[in-house]
Amino acid sequence: MPKISLDIPGHLLDDIKKHVGEHGKFVSVADAVRTACRKMLDQLDMIDERHGRIRGD
Repeated sequence: MPKISLDIPGHLLDDIKKHVGEHGKFVSVADAVRTACRKMLDQLDMIDERHGRIRGD
């Protein structure tokens, strides 16, 4: 799996970390970011479908 590096505001990372760990929804920050990206891409796909745009897969 490719690795990426990114800059993220501290307050956003702090919010994400609240959902990570034994009592959180995600096992790691990376898992949370991957899930958020997937959800965003799914939403963009739905918007494209609604507008009749052809996806360039």
